[in-house]
Parts: sequence; C-alpha cells; structure tokens
Amino acid sequence: MSRDYPVPAGFLERETEVKKSRFIARVVPVTSRDEVKTWLAQAHKDHPDARHICWAYQIGRPGAAAEAAMNDDGEPSGTAGKPILGVIQHKDMGDVLVLVIRYFGGVKLGAGGLVRAYAGATEAVLSAVDRVIQQPLSRVTITMTFGDEQALRHWCDQNGARVERVDYSTRVAAEITMPVDRNGDLHAFCDARGMDYSFES
Repeated sequence: MSRDYPVPAGFLERETEVKKSRFIARVVPVTSRDEVKTWLAQAHKDHPDARHICWAYQIGRPGAAAEAAMNDDGEPSGTAGKPILGVIQHKDMGDVLVLVIRYFGGVKLGAGGLVRAYAGATEAVLSAVDRVIQQPLSRVTITMTFGDEQALRHWCDQNGARVERVDYSTRVAAEITMPVDRNGDLHAFCDARGMDYSFES
C-alpha cells in the first residue's frame, strides 16, 4: 500500500477578491470521504453566511486517483467544482481537498469569470501549501494469542504503525499498516513472541 506521492503538509487558507466577491480557499489533506464531510461541515460552521461553498477532492495517487468528486454548491454547472478539480489534477497532488468559500460582492462574474475565479483561488492556496511525500506503507496481518495484543498495540504506538482492524476467534488476528522501513523491526518483534505474520503485496 505505497503512498509515495506528494500530499498537502497540512491545513492552509488563502483569500482572493474578484469584483468585490471574496473567495476563501482552504486546502487540507484527506484520506476518506468521511474526512471530506467533516471539513465541509466545519466550513459551513465557520462561514454560515457564505453564498457558496464549492469543493473538489481526489484521494489516491495523482493521475490514478482511487476516488475523486466535486460540487458546484449552487453555482452554474461546471463553473466551480470542475475548475477546482482541474487545478488539483494539474498540481499533481494526491489525498487533497480544496474548499472555496464565496461571499457574493454584488457584481455577477458570468460563467467564464466564475471559472477563472475558482481556478485562481485554488491555484493561490495550492501554490502556497507545503508538500510532503507520504512514506510507503506496509500492510501486515498478525495472528497471536490474546495475551500478546496489548504488547502489539504498544509496539505500534512506538513505531508509527496503526492498528486498522482486529478480529477475535480462537486467536487474535490484527491488521496493521506501518512505514516500510519498520519491516525488519516487526519481524524481530513477532519472531521473539512466536506470532505469525504475513505481508500484503
């Protein structure tokens, strides 16, 4: 499960103005639709009087995104979400959400003006945000006794790994994701405790 592509380093906001309309663009890293919904709800909470809150996101590797979506939020079709997504794709960035909050300034911009305004707001925030390369991750399934589960969780906390799911039957089966460079450490940890493990290719 490699994620060795650029993603936003964190939340950033930039504001532009076009013919008295304010365009507040926010960028944030996301890895699921639920995270998108959370950030969208936050934008509505922060800006309850905004005329439009338009957005687009793509999750996964740039050029081969596992999921992408956009929304014009009442602007004429194709004048907001599509230009936002177009700039995201041009920037070659993955796991990214851009929200553009618009306060109407009383002057209509027309379809072409809206496209340029939303694309410009997106360009401004994506050009300013720092990028990080997500480290490639391994996905591992570990089978162990009930007594070993706490030790594994402690190991994960110490080594930047995350427990994704745990199934209980006669033994405990845990699925974890972790940085690839910790593979050797996990081998040693599991071997010392007699745990079975398998790496997903």
